[in-house]
Amino acid sequence: MWSPQQSMAQQQRTLGMTSAITLAGPKQIDHVRTEELVETLEQYNMSVSEEELNHRMEILSKLNNLVKEWIRESSINRNMPPNVADQVGGKIYTFGSYRLGVHHKGADIDALCVAPRHVDRSDYFTTFFDKLKEQEEVTDLRAVPEAFVPVIKMNFDGIEIDMLFARLALKEIPDTMDLKDDLLLKNLDQKCVRSLNGCRVTDEILRLVPNVENFRLALRAIKLWAKKHGIYSNALGYLGGVSWAMLVARTCQLYPNAVAATLVHKFFLVFSKWKWPQPVLLKQLDDVNLGFPVWDPRVNISDRYHLMPIITPAYPQQNSTFNVSMSTRTIMEEEFQQGLAITDDIMVHGRATWDKLFEPPNFFQKYKHYIILLASAATPEDQLEWCGLVESKVRHLIGNLERNQHIKLAHVNPECFPLYESNDQVSSNQPATPSPSDPPSLDTPVQTPTQTSEKTSEKPSENPSDKTLENNPVTDTPPISGVSGSGSTPAPSTPNPSSKPGKGEGLGSMWFIGLVFAKTEHLNVDLTYDIQSFTETVHRQAHQIKMMKDGMKIEARYVKRKQLQSYVPPNLLKRERKTSTSNSNPPQTPRNGTTTPKMSPTGDSNRSSNANNGASNKKRISENACDGYYKKAKIGDESSGQGDESPNQSIVPGGEDSNSTSFSLDESSNPSVSIGEAHKNTDSAGSQLVGASNSAALTKEDASSVLHEGFICT
Repeated sequence: MWSPQQSMAQQQRTLGMTSAITLAGPKQIDHVRTEELVETLEQYNMSVSEEELNHRMEILSKLNNLVKEWIRESSINRNMPPNVADQVGGKIYTFGSYRLGVHHKGADIDALCVAPRHVDRSDYFTTFFDKLKEQEEVTDLRAVPEAFVPVIKMNFDGIEIDMLFARLALKEIPDTMDLKDDLLLKNLDQKCVRSLNGCRVTDEILRLVPNVENFRLALRAIKLWAKKHGIYSNALGYLGGVSWAMLVARTCQLYPNAVAATLVHKFFLVFSKWKWPQPVLLKQLDDVNLGFPVWDPRVNISDRYHLMPIITPAYPQQNSTFNVSMSTRTIMEEEFQQGLAITDDIMVHGRATWDKLFEPPNFFQKYKHYIILLASAATPEDQLEWCGLVESKVRHLIGNLERNQHIKLAHVNPECFPLYESNDQVSSNQPATPSPSDPPSLDTPVQTPTQTSEKTSEKPSENPSDKTLENNPVTDTPPISGVSGSGSTPAPSTPNPSSKPGKGEGLGSMWFIGLVFAKTEHLNVDLTYDIQSFTETVHRQAHQIKMMKDGMKIEARYVKRKQLQSYVPPNLLKRERKTSTSNSNPPQTPRNGTTTPKMSPTGDSNRSSNANNGASNKKRISENACDGYYKKAKIGDESSGQGDESPNQSIVPGGEDSNSTSFSLDESSNPSVSIGEAHKNTDSAGSQLVGASNSAALTKEDASSVLHEGFICT
């Protein structure tokens, strides 16, 4: 006869797609490690005080009352009798981290406004939006009705709120209604279904884990780790909150009796060995037959090309990681491997503490080549909208770069930095030609003696507003592609000329993209098309949603690593360098015994360094990340000295006179990176942009083959 313990074990064994790996319970040391994890998380303000929790509940109560009041007013405006309008209801539901119980101090709240069938989405973005404007507690209010999932964003009494809308095919919305029933989706449009699924997925995740408290603590740790390591952003091609929650939930299913510390360790064990693109599923796919598309590679050919599928457990099941690219998956896989090594030291060997897991990586010391993407607008309100749009499209630029056959990896840092200006920028990046006695500031363009002031002819863009810089002056750092929002004047070298150089943070935002190039003789890389295609996509979308305003600009620049001091505050660079030093990046010592700086001026010195230290130095993360997916020669770094140090390689920024300077990574020997308009010659002698003849762009068919080869899910 089955005992209650056996019955529970049987239930746990069948929870999820497969049986549990082990039903073993925790040992005493596991409890100790869990207590240590809790103490570490408290140092990062991962817990919420009772006062703040009550504050959030009060805010949600006010929002719920506003929704009910608005729906009643809308009903009366539709000639509904007041006594009937009092009964139609309406409700606010929460989802995401707040609903999962893993929100931290200062975190936002994801909410859903559910209305009866006679209230339309257009009412939500007009009359309800106006009602929110009248509230004293509401600031930073903005609506995004054209988004894939339409949303109203606001700050309500100090708490950020992202509020969706769904209209159900019901006369009334009772306060006790549960959104679990699949039949609620019948006769709804796609946008309402997507909005509802935020709540439905969150609730289903909580139902599918064997121990909610252990799940929550483990998820807090994994989310903190992901944010610290720069892999927490669905918009930029990493994983968002719901995806991390599903990975932790799957770990809980495989180890149903494990405590939080063990779950964190097993999380890295499981997903460092996961055979992507094998999907992660928390339950069998439901077949409700309501006509909505469901993720199924057996039916949908496009689903077979998803690189890292993590499938939501509620109907209609979707891949929550659609934005993941080759580069972002490679980066995350490398982080899984490193996380396993660290948690092994914590849980198995006892050689490290949990602080080690949450140490941020040294992104600004990791690569030799960087692209800086700058977005700016004229007013703070415009900047808020413009920055959001550009960030949502950055993954398209990563895709463009990945399809370039000479780029092995394009690593975007998900942190959005405010505009930083430094007087060091001019001195560190000034051309080799004679310069004026007074160096220009960051916002003052400089024209070299060989540069002409006449505009050369160019092929018109498909979008009139999408024009690259004409007669682009050579500034302190050469722009990869300058794009003016109005399409009439060139973008300045910095988005905010009015701010004070060296101190100011203007109305601008920056994203940093680290690049790894393949080792190729006579390497020429033309990124003109990649940049222009991205900027055209952003401007086209801005015009379609009628967001484009005067002063909105987007610009991309190529910089070398030592030039980052002109764009990143010194305290951040020092912190990154300190981390890098502790992570086995010793100073280089060539054959003559003298120590050379990490940013050596020539490739020869790096090769000398490699001859002496090459056997002892470890490979960089960027190299290891690419080994499994790109069968190409590895690119070197400051410790290995291999790869991109060929004497016949140089970096020539597009639009710049070739006889003025070479903005090279190591001043003399680098891959030739050209950014400019193909086939466009300036009037200056000896100045020519690299055109289609030496462009590294792939054909459409080749790009598709490279992107999808070997990643078909059967």
